Amino acid sequence: MSKNLSALSGRKGLENNLFERIGKLADTSGTPSQDDMRALSEEFLIGEANIYATVSFYDFLKKENTGIKAYVCNGSACMTAGTQDKVRQHLKEHFLENQIGEMSCLGRCHEGSAFHRDGKNYSGNNAHQQDHYHVENFGTQLLTGTALTIDDCIRQWKECINVSPDILLHEIVSSGLRGRGGAGFPIGIKLESCKNEISESKYIVCNADEGDPGAYSDRYLLEKQPFSVLMGMMIAGYIIGAHDGVLYIRAEYPESIQIIRQLANELMQAIQSEMASHDFSFRFSIIQARGAYICGEETALLNSIEGQRPEVRVRPPYPVQNGLFNKPTVVNNVETLASLPWIIQNTGKSFAAIGISKSSGTKLISLDSHFNKPGIYEVDMGTPLSYVIDVMGAGFKTQIKAMQIGGPLGGIVPIHKVPELNVDFESFASHGFLLGHASIVCIPENFSMIKYLEHLFKFTAHESCGKCFPCRLGSLRGYEMIKRAVDNQKLMDRNLFDDLVETMELGSLCALGGGLPLPVKNILQYFNTELSAHFTQ
Repeated sequence: MSKNLSALSGRKGLENNLFERIGKLADTSGTPSQDDMRALSEEFLIGEANIYATVSFYDFLKKENTGIKAYVCNGSACMTAGTQDKVRQHLKEHFLENQIGEMSCLGRCHEGSAFHRDGKNYSGNNAHQQDHYHVENFGTQLLTGTALTIDDCIRQWKECINVSPDILLHEIVSSGLRGRGGAGFPIGIKLESCKNEISESKYIVCNADEGDPGAYSDRYLLEKQPFSVLMGMMIAGYIIGAHDGVLYIRAEYPESIQIIRQLANELMQAIQSEMASHDFSFRFSIIQARGAYICGEETALLNSIEGQRPEVRVRPPYPVQNGLFNKPTVVNNVETLASLPWIIQNTGKSFAAIGISKSSGTKLISLDSHFNKPGIYEVDMGTPLSYVIDVMGAGFKTQIKAMQIGGPLGGIVPIHKVPELNVDFESFASHGFLLGHASIVCIPENFSMIKYLEHLFKFTAHESCGKCFPCRLGSLRGYEMIKRAVDNQKLMDRNLFDDLVETMELGSLCALGGGLPLPVKNILQYFNTELSAHFTQ
């Protein structure tokens, strides 16, 4: 990350955002032209090589994207559902082979057969656009109850603006709310740290690019509970003294982008007079991502907003000290921010009373198409995982041998371990797994675990930012080893493979390369017999 490039991009700020400019130049042809990139370089005083480095990274900006008309979802849930070969054959009836690309993931994990064309997502047996997933609450209704309206936001904003930021911060700290995107870091600590920083500019960033295959709870919140997300950002902004809120939303969620753009504008117009009377302003900027899983990592996301190549930053300094455009910034995921309005309305103590121990509140869970009742469910933290599967999901449609919970970096939970787990951070961690987004991707009995390992390494190799060699090289070499074994070309040396995994775990800069070893080790531990034929004895 270059602080100079951050400062140069910050000269134009969010009003004339470099990354948005690059994206719009690609909307017509699929990638910006050389002349377009040269013109941006001159306008922003940023080298042509830097602009090209950005363009060449993203799936929906790079030259290879030119001429693509339709995209097939290659996410883990669609893969294990076995629906995508049929989808590709269907698209070949309408497009040439070189006009069909891939996306990961479209958030249609509840029904599979997902694909994208003409700016819209489709899924299900009838390839319909408007998917209808089941939403149900099995605990306290924080995020699955009646959606906030714009009038609710106006009323709550009036209440918030008439008390000090310290009072609101106290409620959030006392709630014990931890980040819902994977790491579980308390948001109260982030807000307090950023609030204490002295700067003329600060930012709240909503990370809506956490594209864990199998997870579609963020999409649910953005499309069905949008005012909870927007209000949460305003509350956080008021606490730390930020006047700008940025929503960085996945390109794979076109409906989410459209809804948030419209409602953010409506909300700003509705509370404009109230803000003016209290001498506090807040505005939203909507940034459309362009296809890069690594942007779910908060520092890579900040680089992306600035129009830089989305490489992970070395920390410290942390974003709360030196974030977007080198200014103090709080980055949190969709579900975390959407929880703030309930906490402020009902007190932090009430939120802390839900759940167990250090895992307070509720959690949204995404169930894939292998369940009899797939959909989005909200449960109190501490709910038995067996209850999630047997009662909420009504069991499986087919024989399942394992589940990957928490995205592609989440643990692989064999079915026999389910009775030992509860839906909370501590329970999963103590058993060697990761709660993360709490998305569940089922692995059927007849799905090869060596093929799933190959899928995980291939995904990581494709999505690596390239900043550190353990991830950049390790993921690719791991994929190559597994691919040769799958194709019966060469058995893997177990010691060499273990060394590679350990190098990635200990040496990677962020949780992509450092997190992949968790599911790999789980598979090696619990499915060693199935894998033994692919290793030298």
